[in-house]
Amino acid sequence: MTDEKELPNLRAKWVLFAIVGALSLVADQLTKIIARHSLAEPGCVVPDDIVARPNDCAHLHGVVNGFWDWHLSMNPGSAFGLFSSQNGARIFLSIVGVAAVGGMMWMLRKSRPDQKILHWALALVAGGAIGNLVDRVYFGVVTDFVYWHWHQHPWPVFNVADVVLVVGVILMFIDIQIESKREKKLKQEVSKKRAAAA
Repeated sequence: MTDEKELPNLRAKWVLFAIVGALSLVADQLTKIIARHSLAEPGCVVPDDIVARPNDCAHLHGVVNGFWDWHLSMNPGSAFGLFSSQNGARIFLSIVGVAAVGGMMWMLRKSRPDQKILHWALALVAGGAIGNLVDRVYFGVVTDFVYWHWHQHPWPVFNVADVVLVVGVILMFIDIQIESKREKKLKQEVSKKRAAAA
C-alpha cells in the first residue's frame, strides 16, 4: 500500500509527464501549422500537392546559407523519413505510436519518484509520438519542415516532434546509466553487509 507521505511525489511525476508532454505536443503542432501555411507555394493544396508535386509546391527557404533551410515535406514514414513506404505505413506507424505512448505511461507508473530524468524522457517521447500520430491520423502523412545539410550532404527533413523524441531517448539512455551505477552500488553495499555479518 502507498504511504500517504509518498503521494505528493507520485502525483508530481504524473503532473510533470502531463505538462511536458502537452507542451511538446503544442509546440510541435503549432510549428507544423505555421509551416503548412507559410512554406507551401501559392495555389498548392496541403498535403496532397506537396506529396504529388514536391518540386512545384515546396521550395527551400534559406535560414543559414549552405546549412539550414525551411523545406515543407510530407513524410509517410516515421521520424527523419524512416520506413517511408506508403503501403501500410500509416496504419502500422499509428499503432506503433499508440503503443509507444502506452509504454511510456506504463514505464512512468513503474518508475520511482526520484527518477526525474526518466520522467522528463518519458514525457518528451510521449509528446513527440502523439505529435506525429496526430498528423498521421489527420493527414495520412507527417509534416516535416526543418532541413539541415552540409552543403550538398543532407540530413532527413524533420520536425519538433522528432527533436523531442530524440532528446527523450537520449535522456532514457542517461537514466539507464544512472540506474546501472545505482544497482552496482547497492550490490556492493549488500556484499559488504554480508561479509561483515559472516
